[in-house]
Amino acid sequence: MKIQKVTNKNEEKLFINMVFDIYKNDENWIPHLKQDIERIFNPQKNKTFQFGKAQRWILFDKNKKVIGRIAAFINEKTAFSTKYATGGMGYFECINSQEAANLLFETGITWLKENKMEAVDAPINFGERNEFWGLLIKNFSSPPTYLMSYNPKYYKDLFENFGFNVYYEQFLFQRKLAEQVQDVFIEKSKEILKDKNFKCTNAKNLNYKQIAEYFLQVYNNAWTAHEGFKAINFEKAMKIIQSMKNAIDKEIFIFAFYNENPVGFFMNLPELNQIFKYFNGNLNWINKIKFLYHKWRKTANTMYGLAFGIVKEFQGKGVEGAMIIFAEDNIVSKNIYKDIIMTWIGDFNPKMLKVVQNLGAKKYRTLATYRKNFNENADFERYPIINITKNL
Repeated sequence: MKIQKVTNKNEEKLFINMVFDIYKNDENWIPHLKQDIERIFNPQKNKTFQFGKAQRWILFDKNKKVIGRIAAFINEKTAFSTKYATGGMGYFECINSQEAANLLFETGITWLKENKMEAVDAPINFGERNEFWGLLIKNFSSPPTYLMSYNPKYYKDLFENFGFNVYYEQFLFQRKLAEQVQDVFIEKSKEILKDKNFKCTNAKNLNYKQIAEYFLQVYNNAWTAHEGFKAINFEKAMKIIQSMKNAIDKEIFIFAFYNENPVGFFMNLPELNQIFKYFNGNLNWINKIKFLYHKWRKTANTMYGLAFGIVKEFQGKGVEGAMIIFAEDNIVSKNIYKDIIMTWIGDFNPKMLKVVQNLGAKKYRTLATYRKNFNENADFERYPIINITKNL
């Protein structure tokens, strides 16, 4: 076997296209869009390069066929936030060979050590946590969700045999929209819905600037107390919303208000892989036209819950249930969306896990983020549990 860095367009093409051999017999697999992979490693499109760096490799067998790939990277903003300086590896794909996998892992780790790292998390994204994060370890029986990890079952053994330990597990949940929320949320929702100062609405009558402003206000209040989340400014919020503009269905983008101030959001998008499964991993100009057709035709009948937040002073007061009830009354009745898949929640966040379970959602998929300390005598600790509050 021979491993080499990705340094030109031809090698980048090999890096992207080798997955078609790995998954050729997997009927559930939907390839990631090549444009999504390319932007991750494009310094002009991925802001993480402003405070980090990345390197990719491809692995050839003796017949010069690509049989594996991996990327290693360092995010300076997060690398030094734990006990050991920690880099990342991701975009791992490999034939079912421990020898091949070991060579890929060792190559990435050598590069990280040369760059002063003491540990590695894998497989993760060179960027935000809501994309390409974690290894699928349970439920391989249905197509993957857009931008979520999907991989063969044997990858788990490749990682664990090499010495990776589970740092935390990640759960995706699924819920039938027509199912009623559990009584605990209905009762809490009744109280807040009696208050004439409170209301829920979708984003149908809002422009994108308003959506960004309301999202920003709730996000900075609700999430910045959690490890790994930092306050954002309006420019960042607007970029987030603009990046989703072509996919947004304002009918399913829900806000809660109190005295006309935003106190919660439930950010949903159509599950885009129900459309992208027809594109063979390439959003070229022909498929962009097809995308507009499928969006108009409402091909996607599953919603993807991308983000959920409630300002601190309204947490535990029934806002969650009120937004779900609003969705039942205003989305289910239109008979377009049948299900919702909610973005992953870590096992370190028992409060959010309980909220989602109380909403009647069922565990849909389990992923794992692994960590490996380079010094085998170093203490391994799992990701710390977020403290449970009385609002549970």
